Amino acid sequence: MVITICGSIKFYDEMLNAKVQLEKLGHKVLIPGKAQDVDYWEKDNTKRVEAKKKFEFISEHMDKIENSDAILVVNITKKDIKNYIGANTFLEMGFAHYRKKKIFTLNPLPD
Repeated sequence: MVITICGSIKFYDEMLNAKVQLEKLGHKVLIPGKAQDVDYWEKDNTKRVEAKKKFEFISEHMDKIENSDAILVVNITKKDIKNYIGANTFLEMGFAHYRKKKIFTLNPLPD
């Protein structure tokens, strides 16, 4: 199965871990693009927004979802929000649903 991992880029290490685990099970796994020179934890998100535009990360990730059988949402605690799903991830989930892809979440959906 081809699986695209979705979630906040701040969970990138967790995404890489999930990728390794899924590949061990025989799946082909795609992950979001990430700019190497951007601090994703910095409060000022100017560089993060510029990188998204420059590298077309959002469009590229939607293409990955389109070419996948399923998505896995890495939804873990972020800023005291349990099983966090942000705006972009929610958009990706909606797109996957529209394209009739299977949607899996690492943790239960938040209330």
